[in-house]
Amino acid sequence: MPDVPTIRLVVVDDHRLFVRGLELLLPATTDKRVEVVGSTGDASAAASLVSRCHPDLALVDLHMPPPGGVRAVAAIRRTTPRVRVVAMSGGDDPDPALEALRAGAEGYLPKSSQPEELLPPLLAVLDGWAVLPAELLRALLRPVRSAAIDLDVDERRLLRAVATGRSSVEIAGDLHVSERTVKRMIAALLRKLRVSSRAEAAALAGQVGLLGE
Repeated sequence: MPDVPTIRLVVVDDHRLFVRGLELLLPATTDKRVEVVGSTGDASAAASLVSRCHPDLALVDLHMPPPGGVRAVAAIRRTTPRVRVVAMSGGDDPDPALEALRAGAEGYLPKSSQPEELLPPLLAVLDGWAVLPAELLRALLRPVRSAAIDLDVDERRLLRAVATGRSSVEIAGDLHVSERTVKRMIAALLRKLRVSSRAEAAALAGQVGLLGE
């Protein structure tokens, strides 16, 4: 059997029993190839823990008390960008997983995964691959049409203006409001569309056919 590098792992999860199970079972089921070198149930402490422990990878539960797992992912990626992050969740809703990927996670695994099943995806992430369950991948590839359907007339008009490259100043002139108001409106629109930038909003507008209206 070829040598497999040992993975130093930090676990960010407020379910202490789950964390303890990983601490005991991961070394046992992976021939000591995975070692938990630190853990915390406080999402706000995740980044500092990772900085102290120098792990190869951080495993982050998404359903944690505020500031929550997604912000923990973003903080880890911001402070220690060399550390890979894999998000985990016990729920079926794909939205938190998608938010974690946007925040910088390189993979997502369900918490129902057995410890002996974790080694291959963790090694894949360390090799630069993104690891996603098939159901989540299908959600990512599914055409996004519901977002535009849920927009009212004013929101659709604003999205069309953003997608055609009009500046905040130009949009403010069209709507007869201040530039500051336009920026607030655009921020609210991006949140509703679940995108993080004007470029993503423009791509979504094109995908749903809004630019041809």
